[in-house]
Amino acid sequence: MNCYMGKILKVNLSEGNSKVENINEEWLERYIGGKGLGFRYLLDETPVGADPYSDENVLIFMTGPLCGTGVPTSSRLSIITKSPATGTILDSYVGGNLGPEIKAAGYDAIVVRGEAEKPVYLYIEDERVEIRDARPFWGKGVFEAEEEIRKDLGKKRIRLISIGPAGENRVKFACMTSNMRQAGRGGAGAVMGSKNLKSLVLLGHKKVKVHQEDAFRKMIRQITKEDVLTAQNLWARTDGTPGFISTAQERGNIPTRNFQYGVFENVTNLDAKAVNGKMKRRKACKHCPIGCARVMEVKGEEVEGPDYETIALAGANCGIGDLDAVIEFNFLCDTLGLDTISTGNVIGFAMELTEKGIYDFGVTFGDVESYLKIPAEIATLKGDRGKLLAKGVRQLGQELKAVDYAQEIKGLELPGYDPRGSVGMGLGYATSERGACHMRAFTLWAEAANPYSIEGKEEIAITKQNRNSIKWSLILCDFWGIEAPLMAQILSAATGKEFTGEELINMGERIWNLGRLFNVREGFRRKDDYLPPRILNEPLPTGPAANKVITRQRWETLLSNYYHRRGWDKEGIPLKETIGRLNFDKLLLPKIENWIT
Repeated sequence: MNCYMGKILKVNLSEGNSKVENINEEWLERYIGGKGLGFRYLLDETPVGADPYSDENVLIFMTGPLCGTGVPTSSRLSIITKSPATGTILDSYVGGNLGPEIKAAGYDAIVVRGEAEKPVYLYIEDERVEIRDARPFWGKGVFEAEEEIRKDLGKKRIRLISIGPAGENRVKFACMTSNMRQAGRGGAGAVMGSKNLKSLVLLGHKKVKVHQEDAFRKMIRQITKEDVLTAQNLWARTDGTPGFISTAQERGNIPTRNFQYGVFENVTNLDAKAVNGKMKRRKACKHCPIGCARVMEVKGEEVEGPDYETIALAGANCGIGDLDAVIEFNFLCDTLGLDTISTGNVIGFAMELTEKGIYDFGVTFGDVESYLKIPAEIATLKGDRGKLLAKGVRQLGQELKAVDYAQEIKGLELPGYDPRGSVGMGLGYATSERGACHMRAFTLWAEAANPYSIEGKEEIAITKQNRNSIKWSLILCDFWGIEAPLMAQILSAATGKEFTGEELINMGERIWNLGRLFNVREGFRRKDDYLPPRILNEPLPTGPAANKVITRQRWETLLSNYYHRRGWDKEGIPLKETIGRLNFDKLLLPKIENWIT
């Protein structure tokens, strides 16, 4: 089919070899690419109960069908594995330029398994695949290591994705970095580290073919003008996600001091105006006309961001109202290879426990000096504090008998919107297949008229989850507010095969259930779909959402409504009728039968 290269590169680091396989055409028809196709391959490649750090777990770098075609915002890449933070299925995304380079090298995906005997990096140039010594770069920060790898190869145009010391040390919330962008959530960087893989390096010279290229290019130019470069999307360029800081403050759901409050007194120090005032230059992913990225300078080094989530979790949540400190924290996490959301959440947790005398981590809310020391301690497992905080808030909360202070779902730390001020966001967090995630069902605007009610929230969440499942399978950026009919039009024009918007939404539902089935296979049930105790039981004390609380009873009702609407049983397991309706591939159906019975 046009758009696809038709090949998957499989690398076994334990054996030191690689092979190329044809992509499964039947799976393409049902799961498209990106999230969907990656999930299907993970189900096939990783056995039930696999340890995320074992040889059995694979690391999949999956492109989307539109990647490399020039479609706006299509250059993102999906990294798929079993999460060491949660034990769930994990898909994490990164922008920049690596996705198109994988396609240019001739592959739709790269699947890595095994563990190298010594630190290595993968160099892939078209059909040439080399496993090269990375010992000189091991222990170094991402940006320093990548610069040295470029020198080692003697090539500047290469594209890379790399881990820092956090991934090397298997910190559960270690990320990967590519072109200053991060695949952040869920610990994919730790899986990469467990394989002794420092970097994936690509250089390709092939072209992605589309159906009727001249007509396709004309259509894309028109869509770019009429549907991308519009007010609906250009907020991402003017204010970007830092613009959400004021919105969250106005709604009373910006996480403050480990989610004790929903408003922050120093919020104007961290808002879009403040961030834009620090910006050195703008930056865009390949084939993106929006250019959302803001590049800052920290002690002579450049860093992209901070975005809303970093500002909320590493700023307000830690009681830090100093934007320079938040930007430096962002840089430290990026070069060390740490997810800023989880790191900010973990430090906020440590600050509250210290202030309440539960455990002394030597850091309190607003303590900039100590706060800036902690990322390096976590990434390198330095000292008792670094080793403890590297465990994440779920494990640490259990060990310190402080579960009520741990803000996590399925082991993944909560992102930057307090569900007490946006119940639909909470439902999206809890039912997300990868743990607490704001990207599966971003309901903030859709429920603005009544954010505290549970009424109808299941419908909003499901609609967005299905739509986003197909969007992440095409791997289009969240900042393009594209709907299914236009996605279908573009995919049809690119491939030469007709798709409808309704067909894509049905695929999105199939893919959402595919992720759920992986987790069911791994033992996840209703008990895992709950908000933290603080969010369920404690009302916010101040701000617009003051005295609002979700309550366990209301949550049970909402979760049951969601399961019913999904076609799942009371434990959250898809019903046989639902499985039959969703048209999974024949090879998968017998396995599903075992998982759901």
